[in-house]
Amino acid sequence: MTKAVSSFELTLKSQPRHQTLTNWLYGELRSAILEGRLAPGARLPASRDFASQYELSRGTVVSVLERLQAEGYITARVGFGTWVNRVESPRPTRQATATPAYIRRVVSTYKRPQPWVDQAFVDGIRPFRIGVPAINEFPSEVWGRIAADRARNFRSWLKKEADRRGYRPLRDAIAEYLRTSRGVRCTAEQIVLVSGIQQALDLLARLLLKKSDPIWMEDPGYFGARIAFDNVGARMIPVPVNDEGLSVSAGIKICPDAKGAYVTPAHQFPLGVTMSLERRMALLSWAARAGAFVIEDDYDSEYRFEGPPIPALQSLDNHSSVIFIGSFSKTLFPALRVGYVVLPAPLVDPFLSFRYRTDFRNSSFDQAVLCDFIVDGHLARHLRRMRNLYAERLATLIEGANQYLGGLLEISNVRAGLYTIGYLKNGMTSQQAEKLAAAQGVEVLAVDRCTLRRPDPNALLLGFGGFDELAIRQGLIRLSKALS
Repeated sequence: MTKAVSSFELTLKSQPRHQTLTNWLYGELRSAILEGRLAPGARLPASRDFASQYELSRGTVVSVLERLQAEGYITARVGFGTWVNRVESPRPTRQATATPAYIRRVVSTYKRPQPWVDQAFVDGIRPFRIGVPAINEFPSEVWGRIAADRARNFRSWLKKEADRRGYRPLRDAIAEYLRTSRGVRCTAEQIVLVSGIQQALDLLARLLLKKSDPIWMEDPGYFGARIAFDNVGARMIPVPVNDEGLSVSAGIKICPDAKGAYVTPAHQFPLGVTMSLERRMALLSWAARAGAFVIEDDYDSEYRFEGPPIPALQSLDNHSSVIFIGSFSKTLFPALRVGYVVLPAPLVDPFLSFRYRTDFRNSSFDQAVLCDFIVDGHLARHLRRMRNLYAERLATLIEGANQYLGGLLEISNVRAGLYTIGYLKNGMTSQQAEKLAAAQGVEVLAVDRCTLRRPDPNALLLGFGGFDELAIRQGLIRLSKALS
């Protein structure tokens, strides 16, 4: 048996008054082995160290270890130490206890968030799951070298006083990146680092909204924002979206005194359209008049495959109305939980106050590694390479859809992002198509999961970023069977 690392100190129950030390120690160690608290292969301390650790005589410890070895629970060899054997005996069953009242209350009132009702969650990533980047194409060797260097020299940078907004050099790098690539007008002092867009939305919702406060939501729109605003009891105002983005005139007609608006102007989720300049200016004008905020979610604007880059809505704002949020989940990899919020300067301290109610410190190590990755030019090179790769994968998806899904699904002509939208032409509803696709081993998202009041758009979201040409074509064949 392969021996494991030395076991951690084992917590032992108190010795009963009428039980000998030897029987007590034997029973505790035997129970720990049978219950799995001492796993097979776990190393035990030397008898002298064991005795000192638990304030016992060495003779007592030796006697117990010899008995456990004789019964097959442990193995001891001179020069190799003592370790736990694999014991096939069933673990003792614990008596069932009544479920505490607080657990019963939580379970009885728990509801899955509305967008996920009836959604089948499966293990593994299948075509065409959205939000999945090409993780296999990430330069992990480069990242590993940077991380190793930071780990070897961590004392030199961890000694610096922690900034509540996050690692200062990374905020400097992000500010320069956003100014250059997105036209965002900001300094490092306006940037607060968070664990991702969802944490940003949660904090902003709690900071900016009270129960029953109205907020404009794109309809259809991003379900993660709906969850964050629903958590604070906000009143979501569905505002229709068309080819020019959110209809500001409709929003003003429905609810002119909304406290704010949530938009995805560069690549509207889920329809994929870009908000027109006219709509952008109208939205900013309304926000300035109403004293309202605008949350601009810039979730994947780096990936545009045709036409010039689209400047951020924030770059047009002259009244501190826009709060700009983004993350590195899709540009790098989802497990890197680093996002950012660009706030008007007066909002920074109130935002940090809310953040500190649940999270006292930043993940400085990941932030330092990411900083080096950006400053050394690796991010820019990675983005250029991935734009080409994703453009090829989208072209494969469109070509394959024309070949296999003619008359069933019409793919949008938007050339951006890591997903695309397909409109059903076979008379199915969005959720009917989603369920039939799942039965064929294909994961698509019904767009009516993203709607508030709008009728079912009869459409599906198909992610292509994380799948190579073969997987895309095989997925389209299975999807064709599902929709036929």
